[in-house]
Amino acid sequence: MEPRVGGGLVTRPLVRWGVFALVVVVWELVARAAGSAFFPPPTAIAQVGWRTWFSGPAVLTEAAWADVVPSVLRVVVGWGLSAVIGIAVGLLLGRSRRAGEYLAPLLAFARALPPPVLIPVFVILFAAGTPMQLAVIVFGTVWPVLLNTADGARGVDPVTMDTAEVYRVTGFRRLRRVILPAAAPRIVAGLRVSLSLALILMVVSELMASTSGLGHQLVVAQRGFDFPAMWAAIVLLGVVGYALNAALLGVERRALGRSTG
Repeated sequence: MEPRVGGGLVTRPLVRWGVFALVVVVWELVARAAGSAFFPPPTAIAQVGWRTWFSGPAVLTEAAWADVVPSVLRVVVGWGLSAVIGIAVGLLLGRSRRAGEYLAPLLAFARALPPPVLIPVFVILFAAGTPMQLAVIVFGTVWPVLLNTADGARGVDPVTMDTAEVYRVTGFRRLRRVILPAAAPRIVAGLRVSLSLALILMVVSELMASTSGLGHQLVVAQRGFDFPAMWAAIVLLGVVGYALNAALLGVERRALGRSTG
């Protein structure tokens, strides 16, 4: 039962943001009491972040255009490519038993490889830069989408497939009207997992082989003992991840609502 204050219903978002604000206040008080240079208070972190990225003549500063925007684009583009590849291959594996049997050993081996260990290989293939980072992101994020799509396509109700056969719903129409709607919940679940992985792999690739991006700036701040700037980059990464996840949730509600409505 929802808590009530003054006879009115307290909404869940208000409670969640209240808890968040409480944690920030506690962090502020503890950091100021400790006086540690390694753990600055949130107000100091916010000031550095605002001055670094959001105090330009057109809102964003040159540092934001050089670091924040490229990092966000790498996450979105890499995640989008992995979604296209994962859904296409997953549908093939889910609906073709022979393809699944032939490709299962290869996919199991590739999925077991940690993406960071392939960064030297991708650097050789693509050189250090955005193509290499996209390759790391795509390789690491395609598996949740692919496997969930294959499971969803494989789990379509046989009665539904037989009914589609009776009504001569074949080919692309069957894919669009029967298979994709049935597999949509699992596909979206895979997309959500892969989105969080895309943000992680973006940071990892920029930490190890990049001259721009939030990951690179994180390393620069850490090596220069600029701890407020380091924490500002960490907080901004959290904000970016939250915003991307919120956007995906909005799309998910609309897409699944239409597919089931």
